[in-house]
Amino acid sequence: MRPIRTAHTTSFNTRKVIHIALLMLIDVVLLNAALFFALWVRMEFNMGQLLKNGLLLEFIKTAPVYTVIGLFVFFMLKLYTSLWEFASVYEFVRIGIACIIVSATNYIVMRLFSINVPRSHPVLNFFFLCIFVTTVRFSYRLFRRRISETGREKRTMLIGAGSAASVALREFSSSAYSENKVVCIIDDDRTKQGQYLKGVKIIGGRDMIVSAAKKYNVSEIIVAMPSVPNRQRKEILDICQQTPCKLKTLPGIFQLANGEVNISKIRDVEIEDLLGRDPVKVDLTDILDYVSNRVILVTGGGGSIGSELCRQIASHNPKTLIIFDIYENNAYDIQLELKRRYPSLDLQVLIGSVRDRERIRKLFDAYRPELVFHAAAHKHVPLMEHSPNEAIKNNVFGTLNVALAADEFHARRMILISTDKAVNPTNVMGASKRICEMIVQTMDMRSKTEYVAVRFGNVLGSNGSVIPLFHKQILDGGPITVTHKDVIRYFMTIPEAVSLVLQAGAYAEGGEIFVLDMGKPVRIDDLARNMIRLSGLEPDVDIPIVYTGLRPGEKLYEELLLSEEGLKKTDNELIYIAHRVEFDDIMFERNVERLRAACDSSEENIRALLHEIVKEYKEAS
Repeated sequence: MRPIRTAHTTSFNTRKVIHIALLMLIDVVLLNAALFFALWVRMEFNMGQLLKNGLLLEFIKTAPVYTVIGLFVFFMLKLYTSLWEFASVYEFVRIGIACIIVSATNYIVMRLFSINVPRSHPVLNFFFLCIFVTTVRFSYRLFRRRISETGREKRTMLIGAGSAASVALREFSSSAYSENKVVCIIDDDRTKQGQYLKGVKIIGGRDMIVSAAKKYNVSEIIVAMPSVPNRQRKEILDICQQTPCKLKTLPGIFQLANGEVNISKIRDVEIEDLLGRDPVKVDLTDILDYVSNRVILVTGGGGSIGSELCRQIASHNPKTLIIFDIYENNAYDIQLELKRRYPSLDLQVLIGSVRDRERIRKLFDAYRPELVFHAAAHKHVPLMEHSPNEAIKNNVFGTLNVALAADEFHARRMILISTDKAVNPTNVMGASKRICEMIVQTMDMRSKTEYVAVRFGNVLGSNGSVIPLFHKQILDGGPITVTHKDVIRYFMTIPEAVSLVLQAGAYAEGGEIFVLDMGKPVRIDDLARNMIRLSGLEPDVDIPIVYTGLRPGEKLYEELLLSEEGLKKTDNELIYIAHRVEFDDIMFERNVERLRAACDSSEENIRALLHEIVKEYKEAS
């Protein structure tokens, strides 16, 4: 099939030909100008002497040959196809080599034509030719740079004066697409203050960020400290947010080491950067040992947590990965992604509901999963307050169906994805998840299958979380809606949550509830204000914040442990095991059956049964 030539391609080729032709025409002038100047200087700027001895006429006769040779050499050394807006030392070296060849060849031709050439002429010719050609090429680069900067220059402050800042400065100076003009650098190292990094002064420490932003009329701040701890980064970002500047950051130190840092890698500061907590570290060897070459089932595999579980499991070489979800669109999306990234993966994507016990049994019978990650659940608190029976059917009895099938078909381990809302719950969703934890602990006492739960807080960017909501509200021009000024929550990223789940699976012996040390809780009001500032806007000025009141079942703060639970350390200093809270498992089973009957009959007073099963459950006032 012949390639299709578009109008854009034709136009581009025409411009390219015109560009090369123009450059060659300029080189014709430069070649002959260098030839003349070399001769003129050799004759001590005496034009009369040049005309008297006939040397100028002899040079004019050989000029066409010399010009053709020069253009040919320039063409062979790619001086017409280089992108001169990105010209560097490499291009300069090629110019030098080309000028040496042209000057030497011209001298040889002159001798062949029996022209008495002064021995200093080829040296002078090389000197002038190199200056002329280099000046034209690099002037083009400066001209393009000036044109690109016109009207869009960003006065920039760099935070950090180390290797990352040096790389950033080099990128800004060499890229024709950079809009940044670094006007000052901040670094807490007193030995660096007052010195210059690539011509830019290091003016002081973090205490000068706010005043310097105003003094130097800074519009953008770039944090160039990829290796500092997250807590220290947060402290600096908190100061930067006191300015009206746009905040950006460099990628991680590993990318810097690999030479991957460039203009496109510099990204906006995200809300995750402001959490001030170091990421969860997991032992990938442990995970690989128990995931590799196993048949693994992920329920709710199309959701926020479930899909990330599938991504990370797929990277650890499972024998078979089974994705089970009720929502086919999400399941289809993760299926396409995993097939593209892991073409050799044995991937099975099944549609169905965890409520359907027979469907679950057939799945287990057909595939015999060894590891089960149960992420399927209804999680949206206000919606579950209005539909409590549906929350119980899906969360409680969906979990029970999966747990029973895991026992019947001899799965090695089942890991339940739980939530901090299960601790002293004030809503139906939290109470239902606490019952799920009790189910897996009960099953663990009676089965050879190991059952554990992993409990963590809110996940940044997950479906239904406040982050996507706030982003949308900011894009719409506000207002941002916050339920209460004093609401606080624990936060973690989706990859962190999943890493914890996988690590818990490696640590599991059966019956544990794993808890993550999630650092300090975050005030939602502060989160909203930070997101507004990160968008380059001012809270309560550009974007109003409206307090709407606590929603049904919502409380001011979440907890990670019941009062009766203690903490036991694991090998990972950020992962703990909650001590078991004893309960009457016989009575618990009876109450669960009563709960099933109440759901089946659509009994409205289901909350009373929840109170009997989960003693800590207290409805929010």
